[in-house]
Amino acid sequence: MNAQISDKTVGRLSLYRRLLSNLLREKEEEFVFSHRLARAAGVTAAQVRRDMMVIGYNGSPKKGYAIGDLIESIGYFLDAPGVQTVALVGVGNLGRAILTYFAGRRPNLKIVAVFDNDPNKAGTVISGCRCYAMQDMPEVFKEKKVNTAIVTVPASQAQSVADTLVAAGVRGLLNFAPVNLRVPVSVYVEDMDITTSLEKAAFFARCRMAS
Repeated sequence: MNAQISDKTVGRLSLYRRLLSNLLREKEEEFVFSHRLARAAGVTAAQVRRDMMVIGYNGSPKKGYAIGDLIESIGYFLDAPGVQTVALVGVGNLGRAILTYFAGRRPNLKIVAVFDNDPNKAGTVISGCRCYAMQDMPEVFKEKKVNTAIVTVPASQAQSVADTLVAAGVRGLLNFAPVNLRVPVSVYVEDMDITTSLEKAAFFARCRMAS
């Protein structure tokens, strides 16, 4: 895989796959043209065609893209050959919601362990996933071959958790904590700032109502 591909391209490919899967399931259609996929994704048809070039997929000028084949091609590009294991750190309300939401949604991506600093949670099973104490992280990561983690701890704990994760071998972080994490360049961080996103939505809602 090309390690130089941009995160925006990966994000669009993931979005295309979700839109295509919905289209295949709900409309029972077999083909889609680039302009229709572009409209659903909020990009241009030219951008869709460029992204398809990245994964080496070509459509038919007369019929467009074969939806099933395109979903499979995106999967070959985005997904690990087998199951890629993920850990979640912080089993509060948000952590539990993510566990419930993600269960079975992507067979190739599986949350295999959760961690929390509450000793009462260690050893329990939460939403079908075993919870471990924080100090067990290196051993569990080695056993389950975890290299990706989701951070759902308070901001005050996020950096120390990130340091522990990186030391345990994690190279990809999905960060829900409202703080910028300092990590080595070898570690990718995707920030999910819910507060900022909600503030943006509220701001533009006011603008649309005033116009």
